[in-house]
Amino acid sequence: MQPLEPEDPQSLGAYRLLGRLGAGGMGRVYLARSPGGRTVAVKVVRPELAEDAQFRARFRHEVEIARAVSGAYTAPVVDADTEGRLPWLATAYVLGPPLNEVIEQHGPLPEASVRALGAGLAEALVVIHGAGLVHRDLKPSNVLLAADGPRVIDFGIARAVDGDRMTSTGVVVGSPGFIPPEQAVGEVAGPAGDVFSLGVVLAYAATGQQPFGVGTAASLLYQVVHGTPNLTEVPASLRPLVLACLQKDPAQRPTPRQISEALAPDGAASVLHNWLPGPVSSTIAQHASRILDLDTPAHGTGAAAEPPQHRTPDGAPAPRTPTTLDQTALEPAAGAAGASGARSRRGFLALGAGIAVAAAGGGAVWAYSGKGGKDPVVDPTGSVTNSGAPTPDPVFTTPANGMSPKALWRKPAKPLSLKYGVPAEVFGNLMVVLGNPLIAHDIVSGEQKWSTPDVADLSREIVSGHGLLFFRSPEANGDFVGISPVNGKEVWRSNLGGRLTDPRPIAADDKHVYLIATIQDPDATETSKTRTVVAAVDIGTRKMLWQQERDPGAGDWDVSATTDGSYLVYADNNYNVTVREVAHGNQVWTKKVGEDAAYRPVLHGDKVVIGGKSMRGYDLKNGTERWSVPAQHKNGFSSPLSVADGVVYGTVVLKGVWAVDAKSGHVIWQRELTDSSAPLQFVRAGDSVYGVSYFQTGGIFAFDAKSGAPRWIYRNSTNEALSEDKGGPGVWTLTAAGKRLLVVHGDLLYALPAV
Repeated sequence: MQPLEPEDPQSLGAYRLLGRLGAGGMGRVYLARSPGGRTVAVKVVRPELAEDAQFRARFRHEVEIARAVSGAYTAPVVDADTEGRLPWLATAYVLGPPLNEVIEQHGPLPEASVRALGAGLAEALVVIHGAGLVHRDLKPSNVLLAADGPRVIDFGIARAVDGDRMTSTGVVVGSPGFIPPEQAVGEVAGPAGDVFSLGVVLAYAATGQQPFGVGTAASLLYQVVHGTPNLTEVPASLRPLVLACLQKDPAQRPTPRQISEALAPDGAASVLHNWLPGPVSSTIAQHASRILDLDTPAHGTGAAAEPPQHRTPDGAPAPRTPTTLDQTALEPAAGAAGASGARSRRGFLALGAGIAVAAAGGGAVWAYSGKGGKDPVVDPTGSVTNSGAPTPDPVFTTPANGMSPKALWRKPAKPLSLKYGVPAEVFGNLMVVLGNPLIAHDIVSGEQKWSTPDVADLSREIVSGHGLLFFRSPEANGDFVGISPVNGKEVWRSNLGGRLTDPRPIAADDKHVYLIATIQDPDATETSKTRTVVAAVDIGTRKMLWQQERDPGAGDWDVSATTDGSYLVYADNNYNVTVREVAHGNQVWTKKVGEDAAYRPVLHGDKVVIGGKSMRGYDLKNGTERWSVPAQHKNGFSSPLSVADGVVYGTVVLKGVWAVDAKSGHVIWQRELTDSSAPLQFVRAGDSVYGVSYFQTGGIFAFDAKSGAPRWIYRNSTNEALSEDKGGPGVWTLTAAGKRLLVVHGDLLYALPAV
């Protein structure tokens, strides 16, 4: 809870305000107390909404309906003013934390507690539906746990916030992962939709995991519509009921009354005596005590009142547990103010192509930009941005110049079969190390999270896009496969209609996977009558978007590519650099640069930058050379170049490191290094540039990003343990992830602070 601000009212109706609970799309929420001592949550409508006659009419109607909801397991409306200058609504404040906080703190609930929880929530839905309401956003944060049973909050108010827009075609209301399939595709969900959400909540309470996984809003919506829930950890006696709730067809789901009778034949009250484990009950008691200890601020502004000061037997002040309050019992969108509350209620941010965020918060609205149909425009299967709640970062200490930092953690890569020279991919809190098997480690602790054998061949390319890892299947059927970095499981597959032979990925973006392959001339009788093509596969439809034949003399399979989502740029081993537009694959230009070092082009803005005897910037749209920086050494600029924040970083072996403005070709700084193991790959993090050598005797080099001044060199003291007969040479690669540098060194994985 936050203190009241000077502009906040001291009271609303008969209720004196204690502090701010949060805010959302509808207005601000306050904790308040009645003259008789009853604690309530009061929502005040925003002034601009209060002036909207249509909104006020909807608000008035919803308040009238909500007053009829008075079940034992809901947070009832206790007062309201729908006609005042600023309309407000007061609901009973439940003295208990939300279900998600309890699970995060104590882990999954025991089976008996889940049964009691389900019985109470089912009875709450009976009352809500009986009042003519459909919740449409039942989720753990909208379920509060009190000593005498659960309470459902946030029912019915969503309609008043968005009115008719809630039922418009292509709009999704609710929280992905918890809403039913019919709601996920933009249809209006009826009472059976709340039953589906109840099934998800019960699975979460029993396992601590969402049955449709975690990820972006897009991936969760897709999984709800098409995926199979993971109920393996749900107790066997509960699994059939939960599965029945999660049926795709609303008509096949049980009713709330049937659920209540199945879980508690004698009524929910019969199973809600001492229904929670001791530690959870203690948490609830502490939560209630903190609320009841609060007093009204002296003047209604400034700091929120402190609870009474407890003292030790000798009279000294006793340590006090910080007061943490979170009660948004009035609207789904109230969670959007999580940053202003003592605990953040994390909203969903839809970043997948074709999906735009219309409103963020606990109950968000996603608008599909597709042209119709029931599926999102982009198939979001497995698209992941986070693997779970982030672990707080430690405090990183900046070492003195010349002093290398200490590793945050160091782990051996097990089993030892890495794809050397390829940096790890970062997905949320996971670093995925390429090899066979693929392995994933937590970036904070270094703990291995999963290992997936036999999904990839070290000889095959793997590319990432749309939150997935794509590669050709090791099976001999030419299938293209995408796996989720959350668990390493296959979530996407396309056989390309059997039209291509030996397809190999070269790049990917949020919408497409790009590949090279061969096609057989249908009129030819010799295997030599094959042609090489570049093709694009639509991630959403799993079908080939286009294929274009490569120019004669374009080289073989040795291709390096990059894309910005509008253009595909690739180079081959015959010294060609080619640019194609991604919409149809039409070739924009191709140029023979004649140098091996140009093999890995980088793309920034309207420039294609390549290395060689000089570093050159070519116009992306016509291939004209716009600038050139000579290497001033026979070795030339090594491949690959790296670009970050508009600066291209490159190395001339035995000469030094260069930082060049990608737009103009202006040399920002050049730092000479005589060390033969100078860095060849760079990443930017904060105000430093970090480079790693591909050589075993190299290390990690830190430079000031503005001046190029050296800061430190990190070299592992265990290099001698990384000989080729113990898992391969000590090749260094580097990936930046927030405040961390994630290093793959031979068969060791470790993290350094990016300071």
